[in-house]
Amino acid sequence: MHLTRRSLIAIPLALSAQTKSTLIDTHVHLFSSDTKSFPFHKDATYKPPPAPMESYAAFAKQAGIDHAVIVHPEPYQDDHSYLEYCFAHEPSKGFFKGTCLFDAFRADTPARIDALAKRWPGRVRALRIHRTQIAPLTSGPIHDRPLDAPQMQATWKAAAAKGLMIQMHFTPAYAAQIAKLAQAVPEATVILDHLGRNGMGTAVEWPTVVALSKHRNAIMKFSGVNYSSKQPWPHRDAMPRVRELFEAFGPDRMIWGGLGTNMDEFQKATQQFNEFFAFTTEANRAKLRGANANRIFGWPA
Repeated sequence: MHLTRRSLIAIPLALSAQTKSTLIDTHVHLFSSDTKSFPFHKDATYKPPPAPMESYAAFAKQAGIDHAVIVHPEPYQDDHSYLEYCFAHEPSKGFFKGTCLFDAFRADTPARIDALAKRWPGRVRALRIHRTQIAPLTSGPIHDRPLDAPQMQATWKAAAAKGLMIQMHFTPAYAAQIAKLAQAVPEATVILDHLGRNGMGTAVEWPTVVALSKHRNAIMKFSGVNYSSKQPWPHRDAMPRVRELFEAFGPDRMIWGGLGTNMDEFQKATQQFNEFFAFTTEANRAKLRGANANRIFGWPA
């Protein structure tokens, strides 16, 4: 990584500031290096390199990360064995919380969510749903199920009734459909991943992403900034839209994810965060760094 004199000065200051407030990564994918014990699913949409829990735990201690949310990744599909392994072997009691991935169109999905949640009370906090492609799927790999189908609304209701949030990974073309679901299931807290990947939509679609802020239980995640940019890191061309989202959702309904899995990635993420949110107060930055996630995901204050 190329570090300028300015960034070398900024990083220690940023790390020093973070020690005064809670630091939570709300978006980390972990993958076992033991592919025999934890194989990728036959419907895996990609095959990533190892990112084992043990290595992440050592990094998190070095970086001063207090907690992390494991976003259960598509390569494992609905097999949550490695998520459960991470819970069982976490670096400190209650360090991890996680999301799950189940098929919104399967009738037994509520029961399967319930079984996983009962094995790990208070740890599985959201059901992740992907809608990023043009062609909808009603079977096969668990992504791109139609958001406007009755089964989707039923799954939202069932998940919300069990206390789970809905974590949407989407492109702007589907923001309006998410808004309809949020209106139909107002009790659901909806986490919006990766700034709505707003760089992958049109100028007409962008206001529909911002309008999701009207739903009081919608939370915007500052992560995946590259999906909203046409420039190299630190993707400064995305700054105006990030600020617009901050002003729409407010400092209490934004969280930060994607802090990395090693110190090089962490330092870059920290520099980017501080540049993007230099316009607001340190009290607000502390909310985004971890105070909001602490409340939303249910860690003790």
